[in-house]
Amino acid sequence: MEILKQRILKDGVVKEGNVLKVDKFLNHQMDVKLFNDIGEEFAKRFAGTGVNKILTIGIACIAAQHFNNCPVIFAKKTLSKNLDGEMFVTQVKSYTKGVTYDVMVSEKYLGKGDKVLIIDDFLANGCALMGLIDIVKQSGAELAGAGIVIEKGFQVGGKTIRDMGVKLESLAIVDSMDNGTITFRD
Repeated sequence: MEILKQRILKDGVVKEGNVLKVDKFLNHQMDVKLFNDIGEEFAKRFAGTGVNKILTIGIACIAAQHFNNCPVIFAKKTLSKNLDGEMFVTQVKSYTKGVTYDVMVSEKYLGKGDKVLIIDDFLANGCALMGLIDIVKQSGAELAGAGIVIEKGFQVGGKTIRDMGVKLESLAIVDSMDNGTITFRD
């Protein structure tokens, strides 16, 4: 997705430890027009798969309007008094924060008969995506695939997920961030 790659080159910052900071447009300050374009692209790439729910830790709300406004289920990272009933729970290690979270989804929102698309902003080592896939499996729902905005192609996550047979669509795959210069896979 060329518009996304150009935005990464313009506003992305490579930090120590191969961390790509894109908070100017993706995960802190959000560019809604870009999110809309991302949603359209995911809808094209997952057309005909029968998606009726989207599971996410972040970005998917705008994308959902391109899937007949199907519900977006936000996987929670913290337990609150507002969460009630039985939960599907998995553990996810955050690459950038270096901590492990319990990620949970209420059993009343996900189950047999659902065809779930997972959408997330980043794929590096694959821990977050593996956790969300685990939640889909626990629920008995069917996994339609995973849409990733930015994949770090030089890390193992994409290969691991693809080797599992999961339909994985990444809109921008970063091949390297050597000396602060970002290069993309074609």
